[in-house]
Amino acid sequence: MFENLSDKLDRAFKVLKGQGSITEINVAETMKEIRKALLDADVNYKTAKAFTDDVKQKALGANVLTTISPGQLLTKIMNDELTQLMGGSTVDVNLTSSPSIILIAGLNGAGKTTFTGKLANYLKTQKNKKPLLVADDIYRPAAIDQLQVLGEQIGIPVYTNRESKDPVAIALEGIAHAKQNGNNVVIIDTAGRLAIDEAMMVEIEQVKAATKPHEILFVVDAMTGQDAVNTAKVFNERLDFTGVVLTKLDGDTRGGAALSIKSVVNKPIKFVGTGEKMEALDVFHPDRMASRILGMGDVVSLVERAQQQFDEKEAAELQKKIRKNKFDFNDFYGQIQQIKKMGNMKDLMGMIPGVGKIMKDVEVSDDAFKSIEAIIQSMTPHEKENPDSINQSRRTRIAKGSGTDLQEVNRLIKQFEDMRKVMKQMSNPAAMANMMRRMPKM
Repeated sequence: MFENLSDKLDRAFKVLKGQGSITEINVAETMKEIRKALLDADVNYKTAKAFTDDVKQKALGANVLTTISPGQLLTKIMNDELTQLMGGSTVDVNLTSSPSIILIAGLNGAGKTTFTGKLANYLKTQKNKKPLLVADDIYRPAAIDQLQVLGEQIGIPVYTNRESKDPVAIALEGIAHAKQNGNNVVIIDTAGRLAIDEAMMVEIEQVKAATKPHEILFVVDAMTGQDAVNTAKVFNERLDFTGVVLTKLDGDTRGGAALSIKSVVNKPIKFVGTGEKMEALDVFHPDRMASRILGMGDVVSLVERAQQQFDEKEAAELQKKIRKNKFDFNDFYGQIQQIKKMGNMKDLMGMIPGVGKIMKDVEVSDDAFKSIEAIIQSMTPHEKENPDSINQSRRTRIAKGSGTDLQEVNRLIKQFEDMRKVMKQMSNPAAMANMMRRMPKM
């Protein structure tokens, strides 16, 4: 996501590298490169021009302090302007009523049904809500089945009426069902429709009028670029939706939709989908996205993802084991499973400042832990609990059983031992203080 744009912006900033000051000439040259980078990313032309004009004006009006370079100053201005371009601040979903009614709309194939499941899962796990899903797509074969499968997967009920062919009636029935059963959020998954299909547009307007939703979320495929923005504009004129959801941001997207859509329709991006898993949904933070585009990472989001997998009781037990140097391969395997739940590995690495640029040409497979898991699973329960007991003959057997070679097994055990030593040191306050004292000399 945004890799090409980040690279091109990085190259544009190099125009100012080594310059002692910001001048009309070097800024004009840099802005030309930035505008080209934005257009290549499929950003709306008017948006790209207005954006670079604003950045140029602010750059020429700013004083470069002796402690920072012109390139650093421009990066700061770009970060602020990109944040404003994408909405300025985070706008969360409206859950003030009970039940809160959320209507999902969009084109065919944009990922509405998958997003409906993800949103329900987010509201249940992160907002402590009790959602009900309403299957209101009466046209697409298996749409109801898909929503029911997702509902079962995340443990959330789905209201269906396969006999009815009236989406307005189904939506109202679903809301009544929610009130009767104590569901405080109703998410209505509607059929995909084209903006040029008048009958279908009238139908969604009728559903809106009957249900009076507190939120209308327009789901759009980020990979369609400017087409996504143009479609959003037409839908907004008919529905006056309250927020945008960008799906498939983990795909081969140039990012133009994310950068243009707020300025064109003046509605906030509320969520972004970053994968197929039900957990792969992020609240949209313009400031964090701007930092990632400029290669500055996003540590806050990384910490938040880690906290979602964090179990306080488990962590306390783990800390005790580390203090006693009892951290074993069972614990290590458990930590790997938690990391995997946090999302795509390359995406996670991109959140660490500086690492995104280093990793841009490196392919990081989602199966990165596969061989490690195979090695640990080939150990006996005794070996997992007692890593020190794994002698040479046991290592040979583990290598054969895991389909890896002896060198890989030796490397993993060596890394595990090194990690245990570091963890042991970090759990000892005196040792930690000594390490901090030595840091300046190292």
